[in-house]
Amino acid sequence: MNNISRRTFIGQVAAACGAAVWIRKGWGDDRRIRFGACDWSMGKALDPEALDLALKIGLNGVEISAGDPADILAIADPALREKYKEAMARTGLVVSSVAMGLLNNAPLAEDERGPAWLEQTIDAAKDLNAPVMLLAFFGKGDLRKGRKLKEDAMKVAAERIRGAASRAKDAGVTLAIENTLSGADNLRLLDMVGDDSVRIYYDIGNSTYNGYDVPAEIRSLGSRIAQIHFKDGGKMLTEGKVDLAAAVKAIADIGYNGWIILETASPSGDTVSDFRTNLERAKAAFNALA
Repeated sequence: MNNISRRTFIGQVAAACGAAVWIRKGWGDDRRIRFGACDWSMGKALDPEALDLALKIGLNGVEISAGDPADILAIADPALREKYKEAMARTGLVVSSVAMGLLNNAPLAEDERGPAWLEQTIDAAKDLNAPVMLLAFFGKGDLRKGRKLKEDAMKVAAERIRGAASRAKDAGVTLAIENTLSGADNLRLLDMVGDDSVRIYYDIGNSTYNGYDVPAEIRSLGSRIAQIHFKDGGKMLTEGKVDLAAAVKAIADIGYNGWIILETASPSGDTVSDFRTNLERAKAAFNALA
């Protein structure tokens, strides 16, 4: 086996077989959908063993956390990234994206360390070959107060994201904004940033529970969606408010060919079983269109 371990070989074969999880009839390999999960949703935040768990579930990759607020983020540590690289080699899986969930408690528009955090995470994403970086705007970082936009915060956030955009572009990383805004307000925010290396991280669960028309928003955002979260509140997919079939139809209609990342709940407490079920339900929704 040319100096690779049996375990590594098995992991790589499993990942290769799992990579072609869904290809819409007539589209070809360039329209392949791959499935991953958030490390925090699997109870493995900042733990390279999240990739081992993802392989056991049958996923293709993992969205990993950047760490908690600190002058130097955890993901900026080369030693931690080396452990992730070892896990990728061991499992054959990849890091689909790096999530800056820390911005929920230390808002990008307010914390002076924000620009440095963006730089650190962009460099880390490049090192891990992760194509997308999630910028979170929830909790303290929410760009709305009730239903009213925080115009000043939006302006500062847009300026800081714009300042990091060229570094991201050079690194081959897309900055993906996730928030509670409507599709129309997100298009406005993207226009404020004014750089095509910045797009939207769309969450069908967040948008449903905020009262938005998810299929219509997906179609309106179109190619400006960088990556997509699947979840349905604290329930399993198809058991809550989200119209999964309608969302998937819209995703197919815009020709999306990126990652679907499960940020799903595990009501039973059995992470592997619940994630496998949610993965099967997500795949079934796509397969129904083929």
